[in-house]
Amino acid sequence: MRVLGVDWGTKRIGVAVGDTEYKIASTRPFIVASGTLRKDAEAIIELAKKEQAEAIVVGLPLRDDEEPSQIAKIGMKLADHLSELGLKVYTINEALSSLEAEDRLKEGGLRAARRKDQRDSQAATVILERFFHEESAQA
Repeated sequence: MRVLGVDWGTKRIGVAVGDTEYKIASTRPFIVASGTLRKDAEAIIELAKKEQAEAIVVGLPLRDDEEPSQIAKIGMKLADHLSELGLKVYTINEALSSLEAEDRLKEGGLRAARRKDQRDSQAATVILERFFHEESAQA
């Protein structure tokens, strides 16, 4: 199944596309956040359709010992909007995915300005990889 990974942010929405069979994820250019969840959801759905994705994986920054943060609650609302627009939506814990993405980009030798442009979509790749791992563990 082809899936679209989403790392939602107030300024940029990182996106990546992957395949559950091959468990490979590839970044796509980030989407500029619109300022409203409904418009962001519509832009994500449009990209998902363009990429022929059958489902969307939304990362939520969750911690085991706490109530969901405000940003996690917003991510849940985004997931609800996406679901209302017709695609299957999964959520997964994406805690520290941006830090992991930053480390990967540093290891790749990218300068700070290039890392900033790619960090959000690289975080979406991390989200998809976690989804693939969790899906394999449940199988």
